[in-house]
Amino acid sequence: MQTIQAVSYPVHFQEESYNALSNLIEKNNYSTIFILVDENTLEHCYPKFIPNLTTDKKIELIEIESGEINKNLETCIGVWNAITDLGGDRKSLLITLGGGVITDLGGFVASCFKRGIDFVNIPTTLLSMVDASVGGKTGVDLGVLKNQIGLFANPEMVIVDNVYLETVAPREIKSGTAEIIKYGVTYDINLFNQIKDNKDLNISDLIFRSVEIKNEVVLQDPKEKNLRKILNFGHTLGHAIESFYLESEDKENLTHGEAIAIGMVCECYMSSKLLGLSEEKVNDVKEVVVSIYDKIMLLKEDFSSILDLLKHDKKNVNGQVNFVLLNDFEDFKIDCKVPEELIIESMEFYNQ
Repeated sequence: MQTIQAVSYPVHFQEESYNALSNLIEKNNYSTIFILVDENTLEHCYPKFIPNLTTDKKIELIEIESGEINKNLETCIGVWNAITDLGGDRKSLLITLGGGVITDLGGFVASCFKRGIDFVNIPTTLLSMVDASVGGKTGVDLGVLKNQIGLFANPEMVIVDNVYLETVAPREIKSGTAEIIKYGVTYDINLFNQIKDNKDLNISDLIFRSVEIKNEVVLQDPKEKNLRKILNFGHTLGHAIESFYLESEDKENLTHGEAIAIGMVCECYMSSKLLGLSEEKVNDVKEVVVSIYDKIMLLKEDFSSILDLLKHDKKNVNGQVNFVLLNDFEDFKIDCKVPEELIIESMEFYNQ
């Protein structure tokens, strides 16, 4: 069994990981085990998970509706009420079984209920395996503004089991791939090159290395004061694009990864203009993104709305939007100020 030791909790890989979960439950003598799912993970992942849960403790299922649109305080209140009605107390354990919405929201719910109960993350999508379930960030959206309400809280453990990837659509695998590309261009170019070359792509190795990178970064900067900001590459503009599509009634929602992929192309372009990232490398990133994701045209009439959403990014200070940009692959610069006209130019470059 492979294990990565995070800040205060282990990240276990492979099926044998469930022994560690059973040991945790027995050691801490939890009063009730709550399992948070959505309709998709209830149907496809819960049947794969429950045979691995060895306990005589009371088990209660709590189901929420899937989708980023439901990652809000109203859903949290519903979960808090359910835990209360089912007799939850400070000795309860919450297991999150799902993608990024489930792990982000579930961790936040657990951390606030009775000032904090233990929780365990079992990510079921590629995105949640390589990003959302690890690092101690929890939270929910405020309207369409991403992750505006939340706190840092660590799970007791994370279990990464690739068997759940069999249950997700190809579009969700692609969504998670965007985060791996991010780790590649900012921290370990070998990851990016593996995706670019697409030769003997070993998803298990990509997941393990991605978690390893995130853990290395978070161990050095748990509260995102400095180094951890590199994990926001592509996310500053990407989140604004994701939020815009989320609130637009006449547009299909983008997945998180699709929006971040666009953000990375745009932020590479900004990097070329402000920090000298080579045109060849900008085009490399754009070609990889376009080869993986369906091209979404960002309409000029929508630029101003996207820019307005940028102003609400949680990383802003004194109203100033801060970007993570690249001097080169594996060489980043944090807290970069970017003129509005260059942000617009970068979106036009993506469209070309």
